[in-house]
Amino acid sequence: MSRIRVGEHAPEGYQAVIDLDKVLHKRLDHVLIDFIKLRASQLNGCAFCVDSHASDLEKAGVPSRKIYAVSAWHETDFFTPRERAALAMTEQVTHISSGVDDATWQEAAGVFSEAELADVILVIGTINLWNRIGVSTHLAPPPLEG
Repeated sequence: MSRIRVGEHAPEGYQAVIDLDKVLHKRLDHVLIDFIKLRASQLNGCAFCVDSHASDLEKAGVPSRKIYAVSAWHETDFFTPRERAALAMTEQVTHISSGVDDATWQEAAGVFSEAELADVILVIGTINLWNRIGVSTHLAPPPLEG
């Protein structure tokens, strides 16, 4: 059971994060955003967000095998250069204590415009905040049907 509902106790801050998500969805491809959110959520152990973003990718028509492979994206050729760059950035920004190395930065800068790269960083930061809300409050995905 969830500990608290953050949106009820901090509605303005919670809404600000929702609003940032809405802006980013206007600026970047939704599938790319969900790949970023799924990978960060896997790294952070946020079951609610893993379930949510894997389901969103499925609804968007992404092949199941590609969704399953997100955690091992390095080992497959399923992902486009933009998706690979975004996933690499996601891993390094999520584990920011060691920073983002120059090779990863250059790969991302080679496939994203500066505005897109800024948006990718904002998506990564936003999902990391959502993950911290979900994990710290024990937010759980809905039960499986059937």
